[in-house]
Amino acid sequence: MVPKENLDDVRTAMCNAGAGVIGNYTFCSTSTKSVGTFIPNDNANPYIGEQNKLEFVEEEKLEVICDVKNVKNVIQELRKKHSYEEPAIDIVPLMDESDFL
Repeated sequence: MVPKENLDDVRTAMCNAGAGVIGNYTFCSTSTKSVGTFIPNDNANPYIGEQNKLEFVEEEKLEVICDVKNVKNVIQELRKKHSYEEPAIDIVPLMDESDFL
């Protein structure tokens, strides 16, 4: 999840690090609008909102495909550009259709 004002920077960093490649295409991604919620605790340094207050933020769920050999580098670059202290990162292994009998 990325605040919409940071979406292009995060996408660019991830794709420049090797994510978003499908065949002869690069910078392949998709994003879905969402509303994120969170409460920063006393130890947080929130980019958005205030400590101990429930926040609602317009975000985008950014998804890219990534070869496993590039994952660590892509995540490292994502963290450099992402505005949140603790970005939510889901890694979902995919199977190729040729893997099925």
